Amino acid sequence: SRFQNQFAAAGAAMRIPLYQVDAFASEVFSGNPAAVCLLDEWLDDARLQSIAAENNLSETGFLVPNAEGFDLRWFTPVSEVALCGHGTLASAFVLFEHRKWPEETVRFQTRRSGQLVVTKRGDLLEMNFPARPAVKASPPAGLIGALGVGPKEVHTSAEDLLVVLETERDVREVRPDFASLGGIECRGIIVTARGDRSDFVSRFFAPRLGIPEDPVTGSAHCVLIPYWAPLLKKRVLHAMQISARGGELFCEDRGDRVGIAGRAVLYLEGTIFL
Repeated sequence: SRFQNQFAAAGAAMRIPLYQVDAFASEVFSGNPAAVCLLDEWLDDARLQSIAAENNLSETGFLVPNAEGFDLRWFTPVSEVALCGHGTLASAFVLFEHRKWPEETVRFQTRRSGQLVVTKRGDLLEMNFPARPAVKASPPAGLIGALGVGPKEVHTSAEDLLVVLETERDVREVRPDFASLGGIECRGIIVTARGDRSDFVSRFFAPRLGIPEDPVTGSAHCVLIPYWAPLLKKRVLHAMQISARGGELFCEDRGDRVGIAGRAVLYLEGTIFL
């Protein structure tokens, strides 16, 4: 089989290839770590969730081959998610750099975000994702207190809240009350401002998903790009996510789609025994 899961005898362990990749990073110990697990066929959801919880990373991506490329699902330590940028980038990186994928493009079929295409362009991997524009809204009850900062604007998208602050320094200095933030009904809270050395900066908090702060969040840029592109009157944007680990993203507004590109590096390769 393609990934050579091994069932040597009844009761023998299944062996699942595992990679840990730092996505949106040029060197290890930066960017956003994701696990990538290569399967021949789907395990039951409870087993997938247990693997993700055991990995204890913000995302674990699971890949199963299909006729055009791969089926892809992503799990946090506590739940499955509809879209994950750094998990997609990490999955493509493993296929291109460590599994000898022969083409310059790989197609992932997902359950809730349709087909996602990743193209290798030099040392950058470019993802084509659906845009998720946000609309202006009133701050939900408890948001300002949980963030400890008064926003310039608040917008809401299908899953996330977008909180706009005045300066990059304001974004850096946000110190949320995560217990209170977890009580707000949304997937996550994106905090953003114009950047000092990039077009814009952001941070992403998702305590309801078991991720107090995500180091670099590709899917959040499906919201950020449609917000910043018209304001800055730029189609191509340079973004920094200014978490403690930090990450760099190269973005493009394509109307109902967005381009999100970044680099990745391998941290770990191993085997899961089940």
